Amino acid sequence: MSNNEFIHPTAIIDPSAEIAADVQVGPYCIIGPKVSIGSGTKLHSHVVVGGYTRIGKNNEIFQFASIGEVCQDLKYAGEETWLEIGDYNTIREHCSLHRGTVQDNSLTKVGSHNLLMVNTHIAHDCVVGNNNIFANNVGVAGHVHVGDFVVIGGNSGIHQFCKIDSYSMVGGASLILKDVPAYVMVSGNPAHASAMNVEGMRRKGWSKEVIQGLREAFKLIYKTGLTTTEAVDKIRNEILPTVPEVQRLIDSIEQSKRGIVR
Repeated sequence: MSNNEFIHPTAIIDPSAEIAADVQVGPYCIIGPKVSIGSGTKLHSHVVVGGYTRIGKNNEIFQFASIGEVCQDLKYAGEETWLEIGDYNTIREHCSLHRGTVQDNSLTKVGSHNLLMVNTHIAHDCVVGNNNIFANNVGVAGHVHVGDFVVIGGNSGIHQFCKIDSYSMVGGASLILKDVPAYVMVSGNPAHASAMNVEGMRRKGWSKEVIQGLREAFKLIYKTGLTTTEAVDKIRNEILPTVPEVQRLIDSIEQSKRGIVR
């Protein structure tokens, strides 16, 4: 443990925790064993870091968040498992992020530059990428993988083992039972695909040619009556040569184990 002037006297910190000298630990926080917290990170009041958790640099974690607690998988039997959080994440009030299980690499992993709004739950063995936004009350079940630059609307639920690929968007109060391909917008209960995430592409400055190519790919998959295999073949032959970004869409479809949202 590092003694520093930024730790409130009411905080309880396990002697094995490693905390950078400038980490701010607010009133009534609890930090468990085998925790490491990187430089510039701030814990507001009443944050619990349960143990076996690595937190990177410049994160901000708000009051009543539960970070690195034992998972809710009934198969879990007390094994040493971990939660790993990257840098520059904002984790708002009442969020809960659980450690992994030995059934899946013993690790739950969250990348960098993510915003987890109030009451987001990230379950055991999830892998979350970078630059994502999870709105209030999003529930992510175990073993889910989320890519980069994904937006998930409030009160949405993600079924275990689903994959939400990069640059996609999930509308509010949606139920995700299948994989969401890259770039695709989905919504509903159960969710259905509606369009490409064109506004997100525009905000990132993507060219009209790239956006149009991805729109054409969406039509081939969802609007023409082709089988998925036929649609992917046409995308690979007709769109990929001029729009390389479409390869991510092809990969997310071909690598899907649960099937994609239709």
